[in-house]
Amino acid sequence: MKKRASTKEKLLNILKKDHKSTIKDIMVYFSISEIAVRRHLNELEQQKLIRREEVKQDIGRPYYIYYLTEKGHQTFPNQFEQLPLEILQDLETSKGKQAVNDLLKQRKIREVKTFNEKLKEKSFDEKIAEIAKIQDEKGYMIEYDKNEKGDYDIKNYNCPIINIASAYRQLCSNEKKIYAEIFPGSEVISKNCITRGDHYCHWVITKPNDQQ
Repeated sequence: MKKRASTKEKLLNILKKDHKSTIKDIMVYFSISEIAVRRHLNELEQQKLIRREEVKQDIGRPYYIYYLTEKGHQTFPNQFEQLPLEILQDLETSKGKQAVNDLLKQRKIREVKTFNEKLKEKSFDEKIAEIAKIQDEKGYMIEYDKNEKGDYDIKNYNCPIINIASAYRQLCSNEKKIYAEIFPGSEVISKNCITRGDHYCHWVITKPNDQQ
């Protein structure tokens, strides 16, 4: 049974997803009093996990927006350990860039195989749900939504391999290839990417051709 998130954990999750929020934005997620929420925000600020910034208006009182600090971002699942990146850099130095490309290609092949084994005989909708579950368990903080056309928007708000993906962008292009192989009848579109400075990665996977 999944442990229920505390108020502070919920606040951190909200700011991770919404990036910058006012108290009004935050209160949408809570049934407890605004005073109680503000108390938790103040404690998170004292712990240097979040920061608040005053926004002045031409008319009316100024208000505050809240957002995560670097320390706050580090509370989420990550694989920031330096060793994997150093190994890839050492491999590139000793064997060349092609050796790194071959290694990351092999990883892509393994990922596709793993996904296909778990997605066997599932419908398009079931595949999306299962992929979201798998990636969420890996720390990608996934949200997905089906639009009126039957296409899916998939967003991940956390990249647990950001340090490696920033240095070796093949990981991002390989992810698109993975989705394309898992959904051969769909178009896979990359809208946003954390390694390009966006707040989240955003993929669109269109409804399969055989379901048109």
